[in-house]
Order: sequence, then C-alpha cells, then structure tokens
Amino acid sequence: MEHTEPSDQENAELNMECSDGESESDLESESKNDSNVYIPGKEMEEGEQLVHDESTYIMYHQAQTGSPCLSFDVIKDGLGEARQTFPMEMYIVAATQSEQGRANHVIVMKMSNLHPTRKDKDEENSDDEEDIDSDDKPEMETAMVMHTGGVNRVRCTDVAGTHLAATWSDRRSVHIWDLKRQIAAVENPTALSEFVANRQNRVAPPLFTFAGHMDEGFAMDWSNTCAGQLLTGDCKNNIHFWKPQDGGTWHVDQRPFVGHTASVEDLQWSPNEKSVFASCSVDHTVRIWDTRAGPTKGCMLTTVAHETDVNVLNWNKNDPFIATGGDDGIIKIWDLRQFNKGVAIAKFKHHTAPITSIEWHPTDKSVFAASGADDQLTQWDLSVEVDDEGSVESVKELPPQLLFIHQGQKDIKELHWHPQIPGVVISTALDGFNVFKTISV
Repeated sequence: MEHTEPSDQENAELNMECSDGESESDLESESKNDSNVYIPGKEMEEGEQLVHDESTYIMYHQAQTGSPCLSFDVIKDGLGEARQTFPMEMYIVAATQSEQGRANHVIVMKMSNLHPTRKDKDEENSDDEEDIDSDDKPEMETAMVMHTGGVNRVRCTDVAGTHLAATWSDRRSVHIWDLKRQIAAVENPTALSEFVANRQNRVAPPLFTFAGHMDEGFAMDWSNTCAGQLLTGDCKNNIHFWKPQDGGTWHVDQRPFVGHTASVEDLQWSPNEKSVFASCSVDHTVRIWDTRAGPTKGCMLTTVAHETDVNVLNWNKNDPFIATGGDDGIIKIWDLRQFNKGVAIAKFKHHTAPITSIEWHPTDKSVFAASGADDQLTQWDLSVEVDDEGSVESVKELPPQLLFIHQGQKDIKELHWHPQIPGVVISTALDGFNVFKTISV
C-alpha cells in the first residue's frame, strides 16, 4: 500500500495478497475446478495445498505495521452511514506491543482506495488494465505518537466532536489520548509531513492518566449512552468507573466495583441502560452491574458462564442477548431475561482453541463474528435453521449457523465490524491486519 514513511515511524503497508498456504472458505458454496471445501482440523493428504477462493470475498486486503498491534478500534467518521460504494475509506486507531526495550506507539491509520476483490469482465479485458491496476492500489497513511509501555487494549469514542482513545498500558496505567492532530495528519500528505517534522507531536503526552489500578489489565469500554464515561478492569479483580469532568479530565472512583475473584477480562456497557454494564472473568463468571448501587453493592446478577476462563463478551445492540467466549473454545449466547437460570440459549463448539474476540453485527441482530487462537475467524447467524437436504456433504458436521470461516492470519487477537460500512470486518493478529467483506454477510 502506498503510504508516507517517516524515518522514525514504523513501516506500514496494505496489499491485496493472501498468505501463501492458507485458505478462506465459504461454507455455503460448492468448490470449483475439482477442489474441495477445507474444514479446519481435517487432515490433508500428501500434495494437497490450501488456496483461498476469491469468489467468496467481495473485498479483501491485508495491512502490516512494524510491531504487532494486538488491539484496535474503528474511528467513526463523517463519510456517511451504511455506505456501499467502492472504493471504500476507513479510519482506525491501534497501538503496538513492541519487543522489550523498543518504543511503542498509538497509531491512527487511514485506509483508502479499497476496491473490491473481483473486477467485472469488461474491466479485466480493458486495454488500460495496467492503469486500472495502478489506480486500484490501496493506500494507507499513519500518524503515530509515543506510548509508554506496550498496549494491552485500545478503545475510542467521540465526546462533543472530539475523538478520544483510551489505552491500557502494561505498566498498570490507563491513558486518554486526543486524536485530533493524528486524524488531521492522515487527511493529506502536507499535514502528515508537518506532523512528522514536528517532534513535539510525536512525543505529546496523553490528555489524562490514571495510575490507580493495582495491576495491569485488558478490560475497557466507553459508554455509548453517556459520552465520556469509561470502565476499566484489571488483573486484580477490580473495576473502576470514570466520569468526565470539565477541562478534559476525569473523576475515577478510587473505590472499585468488587465481586469477581480473579482477573477481569472484558467489560461492556449496556447499549440501552445508562447505568448497567457486564463483565467477565477468569473466575468463570459473567456479572451484570448497576452503577447506581455503588461499588460494593453494584453486582446485580451472576452466572457461571463457562467451565474455564471467560475471555470476551459482547452485548447485542438490538436484543437482550450477550455473547461470550472462553478458554474452552466455546461460544455461548445468553438471554438476559433468563440470566438467573444460568443456562445459555445457544452453545457452539467449533473453535479448537480459546476464543479471543467476539462481536455482534451492528445492525443485523442475529449475526455475530468470533475469532480464536486456532487462527480462525468465524461468522455466525442465529436465524439459520438445520437443512440436511440442502447441505453440502463435507460441511454437514458443522453447525448450520456457521456461515463462513476466514483464515490466513496467525494468532488472531481482535475483530470489529465497521459500524458504517455494512458487512466489513477488520481483524488484527500477530502478522498484521485483514480488512474484508464476505458474500455471506
């Protein structure tokens, strides 16, 4: 991908190539040219090779940064909602986990000129094919600021038109960053050159820092109903509640919400109730809290959700459902109206390693995506019913709700649906980012 590459910034590029020897398979379509649909975990015969089927992707790109960015978030932009037109453009904020002794950064990325994977026949046969390929080349601009310590998680929000990012440092601190200068820098080459030339921009301190956690952590979420409210959870079982104050500061309650007996792994505000949030933990439980009750009495509901660590959870934006994923590789769906029963309304065992990320589709209430340490990213639809007669023989062993398996990344850590571009998923792993849209969603 074309990009501005300052000498002291990490290399970044975006391309359209798929990793050699990996596959992405659409489970709903028959394979062509005497090839078969590959089911992860299936033993391969000698001489067999995995190749991805481009026809199953509407769009597919890869991006790399120098050091891995194992957490990121999508920055909502002013380019419009529910946009479908190509080429596409998007903004994300990510942060690095560099090797010990190397500098870390908070990175704002602008990915643009993202074209679909397949061209129509007229375009492919055009005499100007070389020029078209040049015009189709995706681009990425990056603007970075220094970050103390590696970043366990990053989440962004918009407060009164200002884009902010919160970062969980592995040095036990949580920082708030104003992304205004970085976003302005990636908007045009001149602004980016000026940003890089001014060293003060690259070493600018965070807007606010809280160092009151007793240990580092991973759990973090901004409220979508009360601008600027933040939750942070650490490996010492504690959850702190942040409230914004005048002058770009926050009041962080020193009294943590207590109830979990092991590390808090993930947090999520209710999409509808201003004072309600959910948490999951290494203690195998999911808990529902109400901030109005205070830190010592805030836990309202508790259920043992998995027989192992509960790594991630996500709250459905349209229905009272929560999805969870655990070290057991199991995905569970919980109906909050039946939460006290302690029984999930759906349970899926496809992944063969811990679930590392899970997220509901922003508008389709029955669809979600999950990733695992087994190098798989899966897309699911709860509304799909069993249809033995119409199933391809090779995929009958898979849950009918499993729409798509995406592979090609090593140790996938996090995924997000783009909230303004329907069906587009962004994922990050040890070997970089994937940006794609499948024919299934």
